[in-house]
Amino acid sequence: MNGLFITIEGADGSGKSTQIDLLNTYLASNNYDVLLTREPGGTVISEVIREIILDKAYMEMCDMTETLLYAAARAQHVQQLIKPALEQNKIVICDRYVDSSLVYQGIGRGLGVEAVSVINRYATGGLEPDLTILLNLQADEGLKRKKEQRDLDRLELQRSNFYKKVGEGFLALSRKESKRIKVVNATKSIEEVHQEILSYVQKYLADH
Repeated sequence: MNGLFITIEGADGSGKSTQIDLLNTYLASNNYDVLLTREPGGTVISEVIREIILDKAYMEMCDMTETLLYAAARAQHVQQLIKPALEQNKIVICDRYVDSSLVYQGIGRGLGVEAVSVINRYATGGLEPDLTILLNLQADEGLKRKKEQRDLDRLELQRSNFYKKVGEGFLALSRKESKRIKVVNATKSIEEVHQEILSYVQKYLADH
């Protein structure tokens, strides 16, 4: 595969969607063939699974069921959409990927990073991002932003200590995989965040 796989990670409300749109605009204007997608979702099957995962009607969902549903959606997403796009030499920009499961389910839910990693290696066939941008934002601030935008979904209704674990988990993961994961301060202005993301993407493109 000769394409480029970029993932955007971070707490809910960190501005991922805005930054993905800006990055897409930049790359498209420079004649790159770009595919935007998200997780869970991206395909018809994966979007249906997304609805189940986030639906507040299923608050009784156990942590392992949640983990396996994410992995199932991801397996379909990788096979049907991401791998074919990379084989066509496209730049794939994905809103969340395996790192979110490692942090939300592995650390936040307490299932263990290694266990969740094994499940997802199997689901994805070992496909990893080339570059990951982590938009770092305090969990409380992110949820405040979300509440101002719309009603919260099942995941967003978790207790604040859950999101504290998630934030700490993302940073711990970024330290472990600093070559791939680049941390950007999401409290900066939209344009400042965009320019910092661009610097990482441009460097990767130049080096490869």
